[in-house]
Amino acid sequence: MESFVFLQLNPLLKKKSNQILGCLTFFMLLSQIATSQILTVKDKTTQEPLIYASVISKNLNIFLTTDTKGQLDISKLKNATRIEIQLVGYKTRIKSYKQLEALNFIISLEHTELFLDEVVVSGTRWKQRSNNIPSKISSILTKDIVLQNPQTAADLLAISGKVFVQKSQQGGGSPMIRGFATNRLLYTVDGIRMNTAIFRGGNIQNVINLDPFAIEKTEVFFGPGSVIYGSDAIGGVMSFTTLTPQLSKNNKLLVSGKSTARIASANNEKTAHLDINLGWEKWALVSSITSWDFDHLRQGSNGPNDYIKPYYVETQNGLDVVVNQSNPLLQIPTAYAQFNFMQKVRFKPSEKWDLQYGFHYSKTSNYGRYDRHNRTRNGTARYAEWNYGPQKWVMSSLNTTYTNETWAYKEVQLRLAQQWFEESRIDRSLHKTDRSTAVEKVNAFSINLDFLKEINSKNTLFYGAEYVSNKVASTGEIRDISNNTTTVGPSRYPESTWKSMGMYVNNEHTFSKTFTSQIGLRYNYFMLDADFKNNAAFFPLPFQDAELQNGAITGSIGGVYRPSESWVFRTNFATAFRAPNVDDIGKIFDSEPGALTVPNPNLKAEYAYSIDFGAAKVFDQFLKIDATIYYTQLKNALVRRDFLLNGQSTILYDGELSKVQAIQNAAEANVYGFQTGFKLTLNSNFNLSSDFNYQVGSEELDDGTSSASRHAAPFFGSTRFSYHTDRLEIQLYSDYQGRRDFEDLAKDEQGKDEIYAKDSKGNNYSPSWYTLNLKSSLTLTKNLTANLGIENLTDQRYRSYSSGVSAAGRNFVLSVNAVF
Repeated sequence: MESFVFLQLNPLLKKKSNQILGCLTFFMLLSQIATSQILTVKDKTTQEPLIYASVISKNLNIFLTTDTKGQLDISKLKNATRIEIQLVGYKTRIKSYKQLEALNFIISLEHTELFLDEVVVSGTRWKQRSNNIPSKISSILTKDIVLQNPQTAADLLAISGKVFVQKSQQGGGSPMIRGFATNRLLYTVDGIRMNTAIFRGGNIQNVINLDPFAIEKTEVFFGPGSVIYGSDAIGGVMSFTTLTPQLSKNNKLLVSGKSTARIASANNEKTAHLDINLGWEKWALVSSITSWDFDHLRQGSNGPNDYIKPYYVETQNGLDVVVNQSNPLLQIPTAYAQFNFMQKVRFKPSEKWDLQYGFHYSKTSNYGRYDRHNRTRNGTARYAEWNYGPQKWVMSSLNTTYTNETWAYKEVQLRLAQQWFEESRIDRSLHKTDRSTAVEKVNAFSINLDFLKEINSKNTLFYGAEYVSNKVASTGEIRDISNNTTTVGPSRYPESTWKSMGMYVNNEHTFSKTFTSQIGLRYNYFMLDADFKNNAAFFPLPFQDAELQNGAITGSIGGVYRPSESWVFRTNFATAFRAPNVDDIGKIFDSEPGALTVPNPNLKAEYAYSIDFGAAKVFDQFLKIDATIYYTQLKNALVRRDFLLNGQSTILYDGELSKVQAIQNAAEANVYGFQTGFKLTLNSNFNLSSDFNYQVGSEELDDGTSSASRHAAPFFGSTRFSYHTDRLEIQLYSDYQGRRDFEDLAKDEQGKDEIYAKDSKGNNYSPSWYTLNLKSSLTLTKNLTANLGIENLTDQRYRSYSSGVSAAGRNFVLSVNAVF
């Protein structure tokens, strides 16, 4: 009976429950519509969604960004009368909320190469319009990265046409900006300082730790950035933003990602990449994994014979043998492999809170430092081995953003980060059994607290504080390869702790619709403790420990004048500093044949004073010209100079009598130059663009005379002719560099036979060069793209200035990219 009654009532209950469910669903949808409104931004030609487009309401001080589907929630802009929708490479559109509503919240942007304004973060750590920033900032566009297919993050920087990159081996890349490089440039990843206490004055390779496939946006901030970023930001700041986990705009799971497979002929590259985004309404995560494998790099067939090393050293049955190469254009050893992994998790419980955790892991294989393998002694190879051991980088970070209008701030960001760096150097002289290994490990911890406060309609205040701590552990080992016995060897650095604490304030003042200024001030205090006891048995140092404590004040003032929408003028005066680090105060290394650098604990910070002026003009939406001139003076410059150790000017090192040198506050350096470029739109399909860079640097020597600055690159640039349709893009371009004669080389560069070519007098010099290159990208389907490139069409054999390895010869590159 009970079963019978239930069966009779079941249809009625089922019908009633469906009605209730339907009502609940209706009210849920109504509630969602009432609380959120999704705007979709598309490409006008292809109707494909545009990722990372910015939607801005300056009056409400709201900056929003589209997700991987080209969408974003603009509910907070409901009463806005002026909403700017912009993306670099597209014409900005301005609409009110009501106008967007009339368009059913779907808007298309038209492609253009001519733009004067974009949203950037490197100026103040907050999203800002570049038209309000006095310093020059250049963004490297995603579409250019896809077309150019850079093999490493160093190559990514080079495609901008504004950053010069030096290489000592294939697994490397050391940027030069406005005459400065290495530890006078600052790297940031998701707003976190990447520079460590062992960033050296010589060329560094740390940028290859980054995965270009996992980078969402790259910005280059030209000139001093010490007010916001502290020590080292003298020549510029390179800001890398990695993929941001994208949230779902509804109750459906958002799944997106991309994969790439790439091969290249000049180094038999085999690369694979995959990233996946999973997004819910409050939680999202993105995972990225990339693997590279590079064989020895083949250089071009047309160029100086001085760059050819037709042999390599191989150990056979315990004996070192100099082997003649069957293909003398191969640069052996330059092969290496790399693996990168990134995991980011985002939690946004409300509009006020946004928390993002990121984990990054990067590791290379051993790789040869090719310029050292080019060194000779007694008419043959000097080294049987000179390799970098695995370069490792691990970072865990937590970035918390809180938005709430208070008397002290409108938005606040807290960044906590812990990084682990490991690198090593392995060398052994030819026919010697002792292999020396030096291992450096850095444990870096940082806290950044940044605030944004709108004081009134004309003044926006950016202020904050930073704490950085680096603990350096350095060990040395000598292994006899004949019997595999090990003894303790000299370490490269002392056991050290380096700390930095800073506070800054920066105010943006809008005088009128046409003029905006920024003025900033920072105080920084730094400390260094070093213990040299681990090397007491190897070097007769007159001290066993060193302590350094000092402070630095830096400031900046500048303005932007926009007399019309087609003109922008900007000028900026700024100071910057670099605090002595562990590499400066305590390094022991052979900088060049016959010279040994030893520790010097008596160092002070170096200061830079810089001024620049820039202008940009768009002519009738067919031509854009921009130019910047700059001058920087460096006081108390930390440079390597001859030194006395226990009253002695020479020391026996590695079986060779070497002169003693040390890093000292011994010079003044001056750099001036200009950057200029143009973009010409010939019609809707064709455009032509160029970037030119010229800089001159001089450095004071001990005798009062001056020498060329090592890191002021010769004239360089890039010219590109492009054709694009909705499915095809083709670019023919040329990269080039001017000549640097012997007398124009820095004094400490003139003797580096392993790097430079010989002129008619037998002196070292850096020849001029150019390349012709062709790149294409074809959209096969909505989700599949194929890229084909031919680099160095004329097979030139060339080296970028100061590089110890030649660039690739004629190189065929093929990649297939899938998005979902």
